[in-house]
Amino acid sequence: MKKFAIILAGLMALTLTACNTIAGAGRDVESAGDAVEDAAEGAK
Repeated sequence: MKKFAIILAGLMALTLTACNTIAGAGRDVESAGDAVEDAAEGAK
């Protein structure tokens, strides 16, 4: 049972890390999209 709890805690930590990484990547993509949109607006 103790081994299961340790494995479960490890999986939860990896899941939280992955969510933060994906959220950060989403913000990066959004920022890049905003930059392209601003450049397109400036070219009009």
